[in-house]
Order: sequence, then structure tokens, then C-alpha cells
Amino acid sequence: MKVSIRTKFSIGVVFFFVIIVVISIFSAYYLNKLSKKTSSILKENHLSVVYARDMSEGLMNINQEVTNSYLTDRNPDNALINMELNSFITSLKLETNNITETGEDKIVADITKVFHQYRDSLAAYINTPKPVTKLLYLQKQFGSIYQQLVLLSQINEKAIEFKTEDAKVSAKDALKQMTFLATLCFLIALSFTYRFSSYFNERFFQLYNGIKELVSSNYGQRLHFEGKDEFYDISLVFNEMAEKLNENKQKMDLTLQVDRELYHSMDDVKELKKLLERISSIEEQATELISRLENKK
Repeated sequence: MKVSIRTKFSIGVVFFFVIIVVISIFSAYYLNKLSKKTSSILKENHLSVVYARDMSEGLMNINQEVTNSYLTDRNPDNALINMELNSFITSLKLETNNITETGEDKIVADITKVFHQYRDSLAAYINTPKPVTKLLYLQKQFGSIYQQLVLLSQINEKAIEFKTEDAKVSAKDALKQMTFLATLCFLIALSFTYRFSSYFNERFFQLYNGIKELVSSNYGQRLHFEGKDEFYDISLVFNEMAEKLNENKQKMDLTLQVDRELYHSMDDVKELKKLLERISSIEEQATELISRLENKK
């Protein structure tokens, strides 16, 4: 099957494109995998820690306001308490929709139950005389809710640590696999590039030397390329041209030899003609001499 040089170049470009695509796909896969792990840490656990912190702060503000109002013998600030209660309820609803760890649902259920009791007790405390027993009961409920919030924060913080370590392990594994894949692709590309360049360098070198030999009148030079590409066609044309030049040279040499022989023959004829002329001149001189001798007698 004849494969043109253009096709080979196209195959080379496609080959390198495939390598780039393979590396890009695997890189995107591992990056997406790590992104999901880190996103889950942020979405599932970090937000729960934030919700627990917000609920704790709101609860502490309420408890501080109730305690200060009792110590200063004044009524609690209802606006502040209502604002903190609404903020607590909002964070509690968000946390209820963000339960991801084992046992977290039970903690949230306990917080919800105790909070409703605490809210009712707080309302009763504000609307009735304020004996110390009610304050102590509120403090007890506050401590119970705060303890559950601490457990909620701790379970999510431990999950963050575990998932962070898991993400680190996944990142190391991804780095190893990507390093192996990149090295493998690099070696394949290097081998392909070397063979590809060697293929063309060898043929261009042979073609260059062949042309130099022809210029030097070495018409016996021949090219022998394997394969069925344009180089093979060039070698056929080159060899045919060299054969014709060799034949023309042989014909020219034969013609020159004949011309030289003819030239030598013409020289011999001229020498013979000169010799005959000399002989004729000698004969004339001899005749004249004989005539003179006869006249003297």
C-alpha cells in the first residue's frame, strides 16, 4: 500500500494530538475527582461547622443577655433575643438539610428538641417573675444545647480531617499515575519522533549524495529506497535519469573515439600526399638532371 509523505506527516500530527488529548483527559479526570473531594469537604462539613458556630454564638448572646438582665435587675432585650432566636432557627434549618456524617442526624434532632424546650422556657422566663430557679433551668438547657453543638462541630471537624487526608492520598496517587502516563507518552513520542526524523534524514542524505555524484559525472550512482512513497518514486526517476546520462556518456565516448580515429586517418593521408609530392619533385629533378647530362654529350 502506497502511503504518501503528506499522509505520514498527517499521521504524525494526529499521533501527537492523540497524546495531548489522552493526557488532557486523564488530567481533567483526576482534577475533577480531587475537586469533588474538596468540594464535599467545603459543602458537607465546613458549612456544618459554620452553622454550629453561628448557633453557638447566638445562643451565647441570648444567655449573656438573660444573665446580665438578671444581675442588673432589668427586663431582657426582646428584640435582641428574637433576632438571635431567628438566626439560630435559620442556621438549624440549614444544618438539617446538610446532614452527611453518621450520627449527625441524631445530634441535630437532639439540638432541635432541646432548643424548642429552651425557647419555651425563655418565653416563660421573660413573661413571668424571674426567680433564680428559672434562670438556673435556662442555664442548664443552654449547657445541654451548647454541648450538642460542640459535638456537632467536632464530628464535622473530624470528617474534614479524614476527607482532607483522603484527598491528599488521592492527590499523591493521581500524581504518580499522571507521572507514569506522562513519562510513557513522552517515551512513545520521543521514539516516534526519532524514527520519523531518521526516516526523512536518511532519505534526504542519500538523495543529496546521489545528486552530488551525478554532478561529479559519476553516472553509475543509483538510489535504493524501500517503501512506496514519494521517495521511492524519486529514486525511480533518479535511477532512470542516471541510466540515460550513462548511456549518453558511452555514446559520446564512442563518437569521440571514432572522431579521433578519423582524425588520425586524415593525418596519414596528408603525410602520404606530402610523400608523393616529394617523390614527384624528386622525379622531376632527376629527369632534369638526366636531360642536362645528355645535352653535355
